[in-house]
Amino acid sequence: MKSFLISDNHDTLVGMRLAGIDGIVLHQREEVLESLKAAMSNPDIGIIILTEKIVDLAHDEIMTYKIKYKKPLIIEIPDRHGTTRGSDVITNYVRESVGIRI
Repeated sequence: MKSFLISDNHDTLVGMRLAGIDGIVLHQREEVLESLKAAMSNPDIGIIILTEKIVDLAHDEIMTYKIKYKKPLIIEIPDRHGTTRGSDVITNYVRESVGIRI
């Protein structure tokens, strides 16, 4: 299975390509949704990696994909400048997904 990156930053894409991960750099919401849909329908892709800014462009749709589909795994990473999320991002994700407070 392959991994695929959807990034807003060219430097992040170059770093991932050095690790053997192909991807694309996008900046528009519609482009992100089209690329995500194509990646979701590709049976060779097992992991879709998204930068935080890409997730911000289409948050609701991406969360729907994460919750509705088991494959491919969708993960969110910071770009080369570091995270813009708070330290309790995992706790908030569990709370939104499952509906319990931990």
